[in-house]
Amino acid sequence: QVQLVESGGGLVQAGGSLRLSCAASGSTFSINAIGWYRQAPGKQRELVASISSGGSTTYADSVKGRFTISRDNGLNTVYLQMNSLKPEDTAVYYCRAIVNYGFYWGQGTQVTVSS
Repeated sequence: QVQLVESGGGLVQAGGSLRLSCAASGSTFSINAIGWYRQAPGKQRELVASISSGGSTTYADSVKGRFTISRDNGLNTVYLQMNSLKPEDTAVYYCRAIVNYGFYWGQGTQVTVSS
């Protein structure tokens, strides 16, 4: 099993920055990729960015050029650096670990961007 703990959320003004962390524990050797997702009130959860064990990254169009996903110690810790934040970035941010037999979710961290 894999456990994921997100941290780093908070309240920030528009134009500000936050860095989210996703700390993985347990059978981390089985993780193939980790993605950051977000869910705003009344909206579906959406993929924000992902990084594979090989280092390949993907981003949603809405965050390209503003957010950067990175990793440390393999995929044991994955970061999401969020710059130039906008009110529409307000959401609960979750990380998800993809393993060979399925996936795991973290509990989420709230990001609120005030205008």
